[in-house]
Amino acid sequence: MITGATTHLPVDLTGLRVAITGAAGGIGRVMADSFAACGATVFVSDISAEMLADCPHQGMLADAGNAAQMEGFVDAAVDYLGGLDVLINNAGIAGPTKRVEEVTPEELDPVLQVDLAAMFHTCRRAIPALRASGGGSIINLSSSAGKFGFPLRSPYAAAKWGVIGFTKTLAIELGPDGIRVNALLPGAVDGPRIRRVIAAKAAAGGVGENAQTDKLLSVSSLRCFVTQHDITNMALYLASPFGATISGQAISIDADKQQLV
Repeated sequence: MITGATTHLPVDLTGLRVAITGAAGGIGRVMADSFAACGATVFVSDISAEMLADCPHQGMLADAGNAAQMEGFVDAAVDYLGGLDVLINNAGIAGPTKRVEEVTPEELDPVLQVDLAAMFHTCRRAIPALRASGGGSIINLSSSAGKFGFPLRSPYAAAKWGVIGFTKTLAIELGPDGIRVNALLPGAVDGPRIRRVIAAKAAAGGVGENAQTDKLLSVSSLRCFVTQHDITNMALYLASPFGATISGQAISIDADKQQLV
């Protein structure tokens, strides 16, 4: 049985100053823990006060759907870290599981705000600090939904496609400043979030959750979920000197997914 990574890449990131959104739990928390273990200093945001209280990293309460709070997070990160070398836009929500004609504006808008607009707000605020550091790295979390159509998940797919366009444009703009910008496209990441998505898709399709899981895995050549460490290890690589000439890329970490179901 093929399985993903269970630990972080051993790379020296001593002295690196890193800000990560949505990082008190899930993929963001694994990233924060791993960057810190590699020597970086980390500042995080999250919408959950309870999860932040249990997080060992310095951070602040901030809603990714609120532009002012996202900009405030960047300001606080730069102040705490004494500058900024890496910005990781990880915060995201799944949105509704419905046909397009059933999705309401009230369901669409939060997905676009959290999964796409928040990255615009953090990046525009972080660019001066990254320039001041002599260059740096921005890593935006997209999804395999950013390259395939995703039936019943149109708001999420639209936002994640937008992330790729934003990433490529920003890479072109910031390249002369030595700032690299890349997007990560996770596939089905094992954990509570994908289980909720599977349950919603199963209910919408009138099938069992096990059958929906089998269908989900059948469309990737490795027939497996990816792990939070698989995503984290690529972020570590891109933020390190090994990724010094990688920019403007949408990097799939999805067990060679061929489509979304």
